[in-house]
Amino acid sequence: MSEHIILILGGTAESSKLASRLQAPDRRVISSLAGRTLAPAEIEGEVRVGGFGGSKGLANYLSLEKITLMIDATHPFATQISDNAINAAIAANLPFVRLERPPWQAKPGDKWTLVGSLQQAAEIIPSKARVLLALGKQHISAFSERNNVLFIVRMIDPPETPLDLVDFELELSKPGTVERETHFLDTKKISHIVCRNSGGKASYAKIRAARDLGIPVIMVERPLRPKIHTLPDIESVTHFVEETLNLL
Repeated sequence: MSEHIILILGGTAESSKLASRLQAPDRRVISSLAGRTLAPAEIEGEVRVGGFGGSKGLANYLSLEKITLMIDATHPFATQISDNAINAAIAANLPFVRLERPPWQAKPGDKWTLVGSLQQAAEIIPSKARVLLALGKQHISAFSERNNVLFIVRMIDPPETPLDLVDFELELSKPGTVERETHFLDTKKISHIVCRNSGGKASYAKIRAARDLGIPVIMVERPLRPKIHTLPDIESVTHFVEETLNLL
């Protein structure tokens, strides 16, 4: 029986669960992480950290490692690696699927303003607002020119370089339960939240807490993506993998 080698482009909660789900005696499951988190959660199977060097580098890796099937389970806003994955899969003529969790949908009581970019979000923040920036450190610079706003910047790991913001407080913590998020928003006197529509359960509690407290949310919509083979959850991706490997 030949060994199947599955590459998961990961970094999300779903990708870690998928790595566990796909383990089997006749398989190698390799999870690739960008390396932005200092202490990522433990992942079952093999793990590699770092980039590939663009779509050509990824295509070379697929060939050298004799990858059987590739899964893009990166963040919905990680457009560069996703584009590279599509191009590399086509170049390698490799079975490929993207796992993309559905976006959040506004519910009664939500006070969302939808914007198409972080730059647009920065422009519409009211003067003297106290804003929770629930974004990765690589997305903070879009708000650097706002000198009349206090930003509460929440990160998991401390930034390696000073944040390019005029007035801010740094909060090192992970998203919590609705109760914890409600306490946090209330204690910090947050007047607005800026976040991206990442979807999923991991960081939704702040959205629910904002709804309960009547806090406006400036929601950055997802970028338009190429129409590729995309599935919404771990179960459907697992089914695709099992069917595909049975045909190889």
